[in-house]
Amino acid sequence: MAGGDGANGNGGRHDRHLLRVPADKESDDERRLDRIHKEVEGAFRALRDIDEGVSIFGSARVEEGHRWYELARETAACLTHHGYTVITGGGPGLMEAANRGASEAGGLSVGLNIELPHEQAINPYVNRQYEFHYFFARKLMFVRFARAFVMMPGGFGTLDEMFESLTLIQTHRIQAFPTILVDSEFWDPLLEWIDRGLEDHGLISPGDKELLVVADEPEQVCKHVMRASEVQRQQSEQAAQA
Repeated sequence: MAGGDGANGNGGRHDRHLLRVPADKESDDERRLDRIHKEVEGAFRALRDIDEGVSIFGSARVEEGHRWYELARETAACLTHHGYTVITGGGPGLMEAANRGASEAGGLSVGLNIELPHEQAINPYVNRQYEFHYFFARKLMFVRFARAFVMMPGGFGTLDEMFESLTLIQTHRIQAFPTILVDSEFWDPLLEWIDRGLEDHGLISPGDKELLVVADEPEQVCKHVMRASEVQRQQSEQAAQA
C-alpha cells in the first residue's frame, strides 16, 4: 500500500539514476544531493503539523468489493474517529481503501505518491498529497510522521516496509512503535516461518517476533495504536524532564 505493491519491481527511475555512476560523478552527485535536500525539506514542511499519524501499507492490486478492501477502509475510519491521521502511498487498491475510510470519516487523508515509469495516479480520496522522486525519502516520511505501522495484506513493497520497521525497532532507532499485521489468516504463514526459519536457528533473538502484533478487526488495530501512543507520550514527557 504505502509501499506500492503495484510497481511490479520496476522501481523509480530517479533511484536507478542515483545508483548509476555518471561520467561527471562529482557534479552529478552535487545536483542529486541538492534535489534530495529540497525533496526532504519540502516533505517536512508539508507534513509538519501531523502529530498523530498512522501509516497503512498493503497491496495496490486489491479492488473494491474484496474483504481486504473493506477491512482497510473500516480500519482507517476507526483510526480517524480516534483522532489519527491516515498516511498511505496514495495509490490504488488498499491504499485507496484506507484513504477512502479516512476521508469519509472526515479526517486528514494523506497520500505520499511516488513517481514511477508507469505513472501511479493519486487516488481520489487523498486530501493532502506530496510527490516523491526518491523511494528512500518517501520511506523516511512514513516513519517520521507515524505512531504505528498497519500492514494490510500485500506483496514485496509491504514486506519491505514491515521488515524495515522491525529493524528500526530492533536497533532502538524508534521505540514503542507497533507493527500491526491485519488478517491473521494471511500473515500466519509468515509468522510460522519467522518461528521456524529465524528464531529456531538463532538468527533473531528470542522474543523478537513479539515486535509484531496481529489483529483481525478494526477496533483491535485502534486499541494497539492507542496503547502505543500512550507509551510514546509518557516516554516524551520523561525525556523532556530528564
